[in-house]
Amino acid sequence: MQLRLSSPAGAPFRHGEPRLLPRALAKGPCRLRGKGDAGGTRVARRTSSVSSTPTKVPAGLQAKPAGNDIQILERPEEEEARDLDGHRVIPGTELEQPLIDRVKAMLGSMGDGKISVSAYDTAWVALVPRLDGGDGAQFPAALRWILGNQLPDGSWGDAALFSAYDRITNTLACVVALTKWSLGPENCTRGLSFLEDNMWRLAEEDSESMPIGFEIAFPSLLEAARSLDVVFPYDHHALQRIYANREVKLKKIPMEMMHSIPTTILHSLEGMPGVDWRKILRLQSSDGSFLFSPAATASALMQTGDAKCFEYIDRIVKKFDGGVPNVYPVDLFEHIWVVDRLERLGISRYFKQEIKQCLDYVHRHWTEEGICWARNSAVVDVDDTAMAFRLLRLHRYNVSPSVFENFEKDGEFFCFVGQSTQAVTGMYNLNRASQVRFPGEDVLQRAGRFSYEFLRQREARGTIRDKWIISKDLPGEVQYALDFPWYASLPRVEARVYLDQYGGDDDVWIGKTLYRMPLVNNNTYLELAKRDFNRCQIQHQLEWHGLQKEWPRGFWGGSKRCIESLFSSCRLHF
Repeated sequence: MQLRLSSPAGAPFRHGEPRLLPRALAKGPCRLRGKGDAGGTRVARRTSSVSSTPTKVPAGLQAKPAGNDIQILERPEEEEARDLDGHRVIPGTELEQPLIDRVKAMLGSMGDGKISVSAYDTAWVALVPRLDGGDGAQFPAALRWILGNQLPDGSWGDAALFSAYDRITNTLACVVALTKWSLGPENCTRGLSFLEDNMWRLAEEDSESMPIGFEIAFPSLLEAARSLDVVFPYDHHALQRIYANREVKLKKIPMEMMHSIPTTILHSLEGMPGVDWRKILRLQSSDGSFLFSPAATASALMQTGDAKCFEYIDRIVKKFDGGVPNVYPVDLFEHIWVVDRLERLGISRYFKQEIKQCLDYVHRHWTEEGICWARNSAVVDVDDTAMAFRLLRLHRYNVSPSVFENFEKDGEFFCFVGQSTQAVTGMYNLNRASQVRFPGEDVLQRAGRFSYEFLRQREARGTIRDKWIISKDLPGEVQYALDFPWYASLPRVEARVYLDQYGGDDDVWIGKTLYRMPLVNNNTYLELAKRDFNRCQIQHQLEWHGLQKEWPRGFWGGSKRCIESLFSSCRLHF
C-alpha cells in the first residue's frame, strides 16, 4: 500500500517552539481542493489483496487509476453536495476488519515472547554431553535443528539480512557443535568454506552492528574449534583486533564483582575464562538461567550439571522444537514495545482491552529499581525502564520517577551498570520518558537535558546508529522526538511520520546474534496503519470540505486557510 502524501511544510523549527505542520491534514490519498482549484471532489479508494471480493465503485463515481494500489474516484461537481451534505458513509472501511481481527489474535497469543531462533545459542546447547555419563549429546534435537537450518551459501544465521558478525559467529558455532559429535561432514565442509571466504569482512564491518559480547564470546569459539582440530585461519589479520580488544575488556572486568553482584557479564558467561562456577551459581536467575541466556546457561550446565540449568534448557528446547533463541524470556520487552508500536502507528484505539492487559502485566512486574526485558530480573536497564515508565504514566498507572536515580552517576545517565558504550535507543527512550514529567521531578529534568544533548551531538556527527537494532529510519525517529516533544506532537501527524519510519518485518534486533520479534515488528501492523490513516484522511477532508460550505468564505479568510486555522488553534494547547 502507498501513502500519497507530500512532505510536511512549515517554518523552521526552533527548540522550545513547536513547528506547525499546516498541510498535514490536507495531505493524503486524496486532496480536497477549493472550487477555485478544481471542478470536482477527488476521493481515494484503496484496493486490497486481503479481500477476494472486487471493490465495487459506488453509483455516480468513475474509477481512475492512480498507482499500484490506489484508485481515484471522481464525482462530478453537481453530485458533490448531495454526497458531502448527506454525510454518506465512506465505503471501504470493512476492508480493515480482517486485519484488526488478525492483530487481536496476535496480541491474544502473547506470553513469554515470540522470538526467532539463534543458531549460536542452539550450538552451545548442542555441545552439552549426556548428563548421565553416556555417549552423545544431551539435546539431540538441537543437533537436528542445526543440520536442518544451514543456508544455501553454507552459513547459519539470519537469512534475510547479511551481517558478517552474525553469519560468522553462528557458522563457526554450528561447525564446532557438529564436529564435536562427528555429524554432518558435508555441512561442516560448506560452513568452513563460507568462513574462509568471508573472514575478511570482519575487518570492515561497522562496530555499531557488533553483537552483544562478541569480543568475549567469539574468541572462546575459536579456542573450542582449535581444541577439536577444526581447520580454520586462526591467524587471519581480521582476528588480531578481536583478540586485542578481548584482552582489554577482560582487564576491565573485576572478577570479584562478577562473582558477587548480578551484572550483564552473566549474559556472556560462555566466553568468560576463570569462572568460579560454585560461586556463580548464587547469581542464577529464578527460572534457572543466567540472565536469560541459553548459551551462558548451557555453558554453566556443562560445568556444574545443575538441575535448574537443565530444566531451563530442556524447557526452551522443547518450546522451540530443537532450536533456542539468543535470549528468553522476553516478556516485558514484548509487552512494552508492542504497545509503543500500536500507539505510534495510530491504531491503538482498536485494541484498548489488549493494551490494558499488556500494561497491567508490565505494572505487576514493575520495581522501584527498574526492569529489564524479562520479569524477575536482578539486572535492570534504562531502555526498558524508560519505555515502561512513559507508557504506564500516560495510561494513569502510579510509577515514581525516582527509578531513574538508579541509572544516574556523576551527572550522567547510563543504560547498564558497567557498560562500555552508550546506546542511542536507550537515551532516545530516556528522553521520551522525560517529556512526561510533572513540575518538581528534577531527576526527569536532568535525564531530559542529558539525553537531549547526547542525541543532538550524535545527530550532528551523523552517528545515529544503535547497537541493539537495525531499523528503517532510527535517525528520523530521534529527530522527530527532539523536534516535537510529547506535548507538541499531534497524534495523527506523528502516525503519518512513523508510517515512513516503521520497517515492519524488515526491522532486526541485535543480541548475541541478529533476532526478530514478530509481535513487535511485522507488516500486519503496517498494512492496517496505512489503511486506517488513509480512511481517516478521507473523513477529515470530507468534514473540512463540508465546513467550508457551511461558513461564509470570509470567515475563514478563504477556503485555503481552513487547515492552517486548525493547526493555529492547536498551538494554543502547547
